[in-house]
Amino acid sequence: MNDAVAITLVGVFGITGSLLMLFSAIAMFRVRDALSRINVFSPATGLGMPLIVAAAYVYDLHAEGFSWGSLLMAVVAVLCLIIVSSVGSNTLSRASVLSGQPVYRKTVPNRLASPPAGAVDEDPDAPKEPEEPTGRS
Repeated sequence: MNDAVAITLVGVFGITGSLLMLFSAIAMFRVRDALSRINVFSPATGLGMPLIVAAAYVYDLHAEGFSWGSLLMAVVAVLCLIIVSSVGSNTLSRASVLSGQPVYRKTVPNRLASPPAGAVDEDPDAPKEPEEPTGRS
């Protein structure tokens, strides 16, 4: 691989991934609720980190030459980052909703403010109302 091409690819991938991480971190301070913070951080872990891994692989490819082990390590790292990002985001979002964290009132659309039409929204932990006696023994 040509030196100029390798350096350019490493720079573009590395800087783009780093900027995605930086912008996501800054955006986390600007949003108001937990769900939005989780949503803002997903692009950084789903795209920013894999770009940084790609930059490291291109650098290793240029410096050491092609190696199946290096390629396998990069592919596994990218797949793991994407899987962990999606599972982690879903788990954190679900925990945030189930713990009762408030959603910022200006979040649009705010489908979590009320249950969907036709859904029965009963609290399973609510105390049961005693049944009225029927008068029969």
